[in-house]
Amino acid sequence: MNKIPKVFDGWPVLVADDERDSLEVARRLLKLAGAQVTTANNGQEALDILRENTQEFRFILTDLSMPGVDGWELLYEIKNNPQTAHTPVIALTAHAMAGDRERGIAAGFHNYITKPLEPTKFIQQLTTMLSDVPHLTRLLVSF
Repeated sequence: MNKIPKVFDGWPVLVADDERDSLEVARRLLKLAGAQVTTANNGQEALDILRENTQEFRFILTDLSMPGVDGWELLYEIKNNPQTAHTPVIALTAHAMAGDRERGIAAGFHNYITKPLEPTKFIQQLTTMLSDVPHLTRLLVSF
């Protein structure tokens, strides 16, 4: 595995996924990239963290298919809260089908990543995806 650069050095990031293995892989990769990672085991837990946390997350990764509050509903709640509406939300899914990415973007996701996560590719994808967010561009460390 190539060394993962600290492109998200010190960035607070929230990851929501009900699959423990996927959550742990994302958490570890983001930590290697320097992020301060908060995890949620489902969408409701993510919403609770967002409501209770005074820290502003630079971006949020969420699985789409979770029991209870899924990634779609989590996105809706995030985008309808003035305090979090500007936060980029990136969808994670293992069930990629034709048109899913377009549907996700149309719903308000900043972008879309399919599982399984490949270490260096995952961080490169995130860096590319977030480089078009004006308030984050200047904070990104070059790859």
